[in-house]
Amino acid sequence: MQKSYRPKDIEQRQYERWEQSGYFAPGGEGEPYCIVVPPPNVTGSLHMGHAFQDTIMDALIRYKRMQGHNTRWQPGMDHAGIATQMVVERLLAAEGTSRKELGRDEFVRRVWEWKDESGGQIARQFRRMGASLDWDVDCFTMDENLSAAVSEVFVSLYREGLIYRGKRLVNWDPVLHTALSDLEVLSSEERGHLWHFRYPLKSGDGYMVVATTRPETMLGDTAVAVHPDDERYKHLVGQDLILPLVDRPIPVIADDYVDPEFGSGCVKITPAHDFNDYEIGLRHGLEQINVLDANAAINDNAPDAYRGLDREVARTKIVDDFKALGLLEKIEDYERKVPRGDRSGAIVEPYLTDQWYVKIKPLAEPAIEAVESGRIRFVPENWTKTYYEWMYNIQDWCISRQLWWGHRIPAWYDDDGNIYVGFSEDAVRKENALGDIELRQDEDVLDTWFSSALWPFSTQGWPQDSKSLQTFYPGNVLVTGFDIIFFWVARMIMMGLKFMGDVPFHEVYIHGLIRDQDGQKMSKSKGNVLDPIDLIDGVDLDTLLAKRTTGLMQEHLKPRIEKATRKQFPDGITEYGADALRFTFAALATTGRDIRFDLGRIEGYKNFCNKLWNASKYVLMNTERMSDGPVELSSADRWIRSRFTETTRAVHQHFANYRLDLASQAMYEFTWHEFCDWYLELSKAVLQSDNSNDAQKRAAQQTLLDTLEALLRLMHPLIPFITEEIWQEVAPRAGIDAETIMLQPYPAHSPEQRDDAAEEELNWVMEFMLGVRQIRGEMDIPPGRPLPVLLQNATERDRQLAENHAPILQRVGRVESVTALEQNDEPPPAATALVGEMRLLVPMKGLIDVDAEIARLGKQRDRIGADLARSRGKLGNEKFVNNAPPEVVSQENERVADFERRLDQLDEQMQRLHALNE
Repeated sequence: MQKSYRPKDIEQRQYERWEQSGYFAPGGEGEPYCIVVPPPNVTGSLHMGHAFQDTIMDALIRYKRMQGHNTRWQPGMDHAGIATQMVVERLLAAEGTSRKELGRDEFVRRVWEWKDESGGQIARQFRRMGASLDWDVDCFTMDENLSAAVSEVFVSLYREGLIYRGKRLVNWDPVLHTALSDLEVLSSEERGHLWHFRYPLKSGDGYMVVATTRPETMLGDTAVAVHPDDERYKHLVGQDLILPLVDRPIPVIADDYVDPEFGSGCVKITPAHDFNDYEIGLRHGLEQINVLDANAAINDNAPDAYRGLDREVARTKIVDDFKALGLLEKIEDYERKVPRGDRSGAIVEPYLTDQWYVKIKPLAEPAIEAVESGRIRFVPENWTKTYYEWMYNIQDWCISRQLWWGHRIPAWYDDDGNIYVGFSEDAVRKENALGDIELRQDEDVLDTWFSSALWPFSTQGWPQDSKSLQTFYPGNVLVTGFDIIFFWVARMIMMGLKFMGDVPFHEVYIHGLIRDQDGQKMSKSKGNVLDPIDLIDGVDLDTLLAKRTTGLMQEHLKPRIEKATRKQFPDGITEYGADALRFTFAALATTGRDIRFDLGRIEGYKNFCNKLWNASKYVLMNTERMSDGPVELSSADRWIRSRFTETTRAVHQHFANYRLDLASQAMYEFTWHEFCDWYLELSKAVLQSDNSNDAQKRAAQQTLLDTLEALLRLMHPLIPFITEEIWQEVAPRAGIDAETIMLQPYPAHSPEQRDDAAEEELNWVMEFMLGVRQIRGEMDIPPGRPLPVLLQNATERDRQLAENHAPILQRVGRVESVTALEQNDEPPPAATALVGEMRLLVPMKGLIDVDAEIARLGKQRDRIGADLARSRGKLGNEKFVNNAPPEVVSQENERVADFERRLDQLDEQMQRLHALNE
């Protein structure tokens, strides 16, 4: 083995060997176990959220593979309609052309060309993370066979009457000219105004006041609504108002939706430009008047004075015209949630347009039952409630998008507007005996989520009845974030039940979202984005600054981001390696919604990998010359074997419960504390002692090898690279002839290895040595100086254990001698520690210069006392307490408590020292 642990020398070499050897392909003799990867967008790169969930999935797959399951981790990418089209359109703009100049066919060809050149980045990043995906079956949602599955589903649902074309409200992006899903709309609080307008009664007996944040939509108002129990307006229900500027009569209606406490209690109703108004309009049979065009400019349904005006310009003119007519009641400052397209940044309009829809309730009912009956289980279970809330209130799904990149809708129109749906134009002509009449295909493409909803079975070859489909459908678990439970998870369940007759997976593991160390969302504008590959390979400061500021839309944020980056990473990001990052993600995989990523954790887990590396070198160095013959296991040998089997039991339990945080904690505690800190040291007392016989030495050597080899297998799912590298050295020495740790059996819990007696003995030994260490620390005694120890209140069992383990106590604990005091013996002045009811006494006389130690501790006490006084002064200052951020005040209180605790400890130490001078 190399002298030091260098991830870069190991990871890519091992991954290439794994992939070339075909180790990721299915092959186990056990039950099938399948996970489909949530397909990342082809435009993107692996961000921290991807890396987090991919670590979880890879750990599960490696764990099951080692248990002998026939595993498949299905890879693939999503064509990402809007995102990809925007990327390529920007490239065309840089070339001085556009998609419209190219035409549809040439534009789509250019997108494929871009995909072939740039789409491999995520696959490379997956590999760098160590993802053991079955690359032989890699998929893309626009592949020919997956596209065939999309057409099959569309045509089938249409013929059943579950897909229809209709005019309804959608989220409309006036820049991209397409409908958006709710997931593609980002809403945030923005400052604006609330305009209060007077609508005169047709009778001339006054007016009603309505309030709006979007004055331009009033041109499409078709009613004013009040609450049916609102006594102020009951007498007006059924009367007409005259819509100002338009001069059109509109009715006053009563509806429970209206909040009589908000504003005047009167609400303008615009069914064509507000989702709630649309539903009210349906209930009351109101006309739907669309007053905007695809660019969000005023269309010809409005009076001449406003036609062609941009919505913002029209807004200003409408307010001015109301004011001129004396119909502007007042204007208030107002904060409201403004919806913007996540790609264009444009304000999204509720827009009435012809779109294709899935009639969703007939598909939703079986999907609800699948969860209610337990065929699908959410982990954590509380996400079941979220799933039900969405599913019980589900609305028909708008599946058409006004784009060129994506699965084009398989529908054709004749000159009379008749619609024909089929697998191809030729099929449509033949099925409907249309002859040579002119047909034109629908220009729209399907929502990206439509093809994603088929992912669990389309990737396995459906609609063909393939062997892969028979073997790996349904899958076992879906690993995903809570933000797409409805958009993706629910739709996969619906489509799987509809077209496969079975659920697509049995468990849905919902993980939290990765945030920065302060709990903030990672975003380009905040300048806190971390690239997982940078954490693996390291990156210099200049490159990091360029990555964080290049392409930043808000240029004014650049100086702040640069300053914060220089402060946090003055020398760039160091190389941590994939294993340290993976172990960090596993340790963070709690059941919470938000997960804080602290760089201190990954630093700690790189140290953990270093610890494992160095421990392995010790084991290999001490097992080079092993002789054959009988073995005589010591209590320490039996103890570490017992602790390992208990750790193995816990790890299996935590994997079963999807608690990788607890699994990693169990591995860490055993490796760092029990194996490295204790057993390796205990083994030295045997291997480096002239008093140990050959059978005892062989037992220690065999235990070192057995434990390390099994430990490497135990940790392989979480840290695959380092475990494989070390195992290649350890396995031959352990008598194992195999090519890879990946296909070795995962350690099983062996109850027969539990040894309560050995654990009880070693716990006593460790408490004894920890007590001696405590005394050394408190009295500032050098760790290498042998100490005489007196035992007070020792039982016969204590005396026996001290005698049996004298070699360990002397060598590992640096104990010079152990003497048990009799009941009437007067102990000398000594430092003490407790082991159960027994007291460990270390006589101080002659060990330290008492006066010098008292002086040293006194100076230390003065410094801490001064710090305590400063902190108390701050907290006694009302201005500080009232004006400082709460977290700063809390931090100061914690400092006071810490200073007080340290002073108490120093006082105790000084009191003991003074006793020695008496």
